[in-house]
Amino acid sequence: MNILVIGAGAWGTAMAVSAATHSDQRSVSLWARDAAQAQLMQAERANSRYLPGIRFPEPLAVVSGDVMAHAAAADLIVLGTPMAALRQWLGLLKDCSAPVVWLCKGFEAVAADGSGSGAGYGLMAHEVCQQVAPQLKSGALSGPSFAAEVARQQPTALVAASAHEGVSELLVAAFHGDAMRVYANSDIVGVEVGGAVKNVLAIATGLCDGLELGLNARAALVTRGLAEMTRLGVALGAQAETFMGLSGLGDLVLTATGDLSRNRKVGLLLAQGKTLEQAVASLGHVAEGVYSARTVLARARQVGVEMPITETVVALLDGTLPVTEAVKHLMARDARGE
Repeated sequence: MNILVIGAGAWGTAMAVSAATHSDQRSVSLWARDAAQAQLMQAERANSRYLPGIRFPEPLAVVSGDVMAHAAAADLIVLGTPMAALRQWLGLLKDCSAPVVWLCKGFEAVAADGSGSGAGYGLMAHEVCQQVAPQLKSGALSGPSFAAEVARQQPTALVAASAHEGVSELLVAAFHGDAMRVYANSDIVGVEVGGAVKNVLAIATGLCDGLELGLNARAALVTRGLAEMTRLGVALGAQAETFMGLSGLGDLVLTATGDLSRNRKVGLLLAQGKTLEQAVASLGHVAEGVYSARTVLARARQVGVEMPITETVVALLDGTLPVTEAVKHLMARDARGE
């Protein structure tokens, strides 16, 4: 199998390393936009910028240049790019015969100039694909995972989701191994909603921990956040049971409580009095929840789903609700049945 991973950030690199550790015969190429950076990684056999200390397996080659030439020779193409770049890449790869899958999590932002989806609200990744590359065999690889742990070959379980026959099975063949279990799932709506909403909820949980509100508060936030996630997913056509699995509860628990979570870190820094700009600048990586929170809320309103935790996070990020008032805002809600 010839696997091409596009995007040499932390996630793209980690998944390329994971694919290249399999014992069967395969070729794995990690494509980097910057030719000089690609040459440096190939020479050092490491991505010192994003995953320091991780040695590349022998079958992994770092490449650059004409990405379409590499794509033409691939049996599987993995996009390790942020959600904001997905539409552009899918448009470029729309005529590829190999399946294209994405690692990004979130809803597409609505462009201020009116370009993009044209729907007035953010689309899920598979909806973007339906717009720009409807003939492409595609899918998502998601679930509770930090890039550094995947690259270090620590035990991980992921979900391969696709509505196209054979794509999930191809992902299982590409990544399932001694350190990684990959489960196939046909509910791509549920998998993508879980991946998007958990990042927003992780910001809220980081705020909760940063304000030292206690473990009771954290448990309540995670539980009610899962309910929000499920309500939105079901309204968009997902299966409710998906949210009790890896891409729902599993990813939420990891991102909301794990010290490696960038979205949780944003909440912690906001609780310390940092501005949003200061918090994001200190990360050095993308925190998708910051960019997808407003889009998640807009999509929820479009289908009439109430998401009070998400609303509170958006108000915090927009600067319309002070950190000290966030808890009061949630606790002042009327009593109701669970």
